[in-house]
Amino acid sequence: MNSQMPNGYAIEVERLVTHYGPRKILDDVNFTARQGEIMVIMGGSGSGKSTLLRHLLGLHRPTSGSIKLLGQDITKLSADQMFDLRKNMGVAFQGGALFNSMTVGENVELPLREHTRLDDNTIRIMSRMKLEVVNLAGFEDMMPAELSGGMIKRAALARAIVMDPKLLFFDEPSAGLDPVVSAELDELILTLRDAMNMTIVVVTHELESAFKIADRITVLDQGRILMSDTAAAVRASEHPRIRSLLDRTPRNDAVNPDEYLERLTREIIRA
Repeated sequence: MNSQMPNGYAIEVERLVTHYGPRKILDDVNFTARQGEIMVIMGGSGSGKSTLLRHLLGLHRPTSGSIKLLGQDITKLSADQMFDLRKNMGVAFQGGALFNSMTVGENVELPLREHTRLDDNTIRIMSRMKLEVVNLAGFEDMMPAELSGGMIKRAALARAIVMDPKLLFFDEPSAGLDPVVSAELDELILTLRDAMNMTIVVVTHELESAFKIADRITVLDQGRILMSDTAAAVRASEHPRIRSLLDRTPRNDAVNPDEYLERLTREIIRA
């Protein structure tokens, strides 16, 4: 597999457009992330950030545009080629997505058993090393139901990095965690970037966490990118939509009654 990145970009999204039925969800989305960089994707509810993440993971094909991961346009890859590329990708889902019938250690070992031919002892050693990285050494024989919310997220992270991926995708890492545990997870994400030179994409609405970990931030609103720049530049932005998000102020969008009635009638006729 060719994973060369001559321009230094691990992720390149160009003119990405996607629809759910007649509704346009992502509209001309463009952004890049360099190798070893933490890119935070932010936006309000319904902004399109979860849809964008699914496209980055290759779970949905866009209407148009390209998504290059490690130099390969995943919109043009076959299923077998995408399967091969995913060996260089790790995903930590919002709820952890651990298998409740398996121990913590078995959950972490799973990618190695699925994608490698390593012997059992090597697999156990590698999984325990990753559990130690996320401060869960000694918890390999416990069941997910016996873990706290923060421990579940760390176990899921250990599974995501067990194959030393070049790309790590993290969906709402701080969701449901208390401030102390959330801060510890932020530090862990920074440690992974520095120690393993991973490109990390984090989807979050937690502002404090975003500005702590991000090298750059991409702000989505109604399916379009408002800004993709350094954390400092985003914090200093005077764009009204961005300020509304950062200052936690409600949006006062004016509604044209005639346009609203026309759109509603059009959608009912389509249905």
